Amino acid sequence: MMAVVDQERTKVILEALKNIEFGSITITIHDGTITQIDRTEKTRFELRRSPAKSQRV
Repeated sequence: MMAVVDQERTKVILEALKNIEFGSITITIHDGTITQIDRTEKTRFELRRSPAKSQRV
């Protein structure tokens, strides 16, 4: 049985995918119907090393 994907659920999935750079979308299906959509987005920061630490040998 395929999951039921109506227009409302499709819209929520597409919105969850919008502008996500790092993360995941989890779609939960129960009895062939999408029952839950979770979006986990990560914010990543550039690693900056202090000059003193980078000169250690």
